[in-house]
Amino acid sequence: MSFPATVLRVLVASPSDVPDARDAVEDALHSWNRLHATTRNIVLLPWRWETDSVPLLGGHPQEIINAQGVDGADIVVALFGSRLGSPTPDAVSGTVEEIERAVNSGKPVHLYFSKSSLPHDVDTAQLEGLRNFKNEIRERGLLGEFDDIRQLENQIWSAIEHDLAKIDLSVAEVLHAPIGVRFRVDSKSERHEKEIDKRGKIKYTTNYWLEVTNIGDEAAESVTFEGHASSGVMHITVNDEPITLEAGSVWRIPVVYAMGTSGQTLTIRWLEHDETRSKTFNVQ
Repeated sequence: MSFPATVLRVLVASPSDVPDARDAVEDALHSWNRLHATTRNIVLLPWRWETDSVPLLGGHPQEIINAQGVDGADIVVALFGSRLGSPTPDAVSGTVEEIERAVNSGKPVHLYFSKSSLPHDVDTAQLEGLRNFKNEIRERGLLGEFDDIRQLENQIWSAIEHDLAKIDLSVAEVLHAPIGVRFRVDSKSERHEKEIDKRGKIKYTTNYWLEVTNIGDEAAESVTFEGHASSGVMHITVNDEPITLEAGSVWRIPVVYAMGTSGQTLTIRWLEHDETRSKTFNVQ
């Protein structure tokens, strides 16, 4: 028999070395549905790029995954084993890009790291990159670890219940009331041919910019931007006067990095219902 339900999409993000853990997350979601969907009127719908993405030309594969999977997700579960993943034009790995995009959109993101023994053929460069990322990300929240699949499944249930406790309290508001101003910030870059040197080698220059999208349903007024980097130089080009960013509109901010820039952030300040608000986004 059919029943009314709120469907929440759960993105399962990870590099390619943890297929069993990915399966375990999906199994945990299906198990939750079997026990609770009809009584709580909520369905958890897992989304995995290898089974749910639609083949499409016209952009980098990660951009397509972002648009189809990350942007449409309500909750994100990210898993790591011994690899950080393959780099993308905008991030050290596709999984990291998905995490940052989801965090910047205000979605709940849960990270889990495997404590299983390392494989004999472990990629030391990938392992080092993963350790560096873990050290950096642990300063921004609480991380999870798992020894085996059963433990991971239990942790996924706990994470889902944590998120649903908030969603249940405001489900009517989420479905029917305005959401106000909400921003998403994406780091973009494009390489251009600059010149050909005396040896016939092509030299390139890279342009960087930030795309700020108002994904809410109200206009943000008196919007200003401020860039900052924990080390190196980050310079953004902005208007002298505050701007208004209508719902659904995008604002492009040229940015210049120099001297080994790291720890880049963008702080957005705006007026909403005559109240001054601000939010800081990581834009590395």
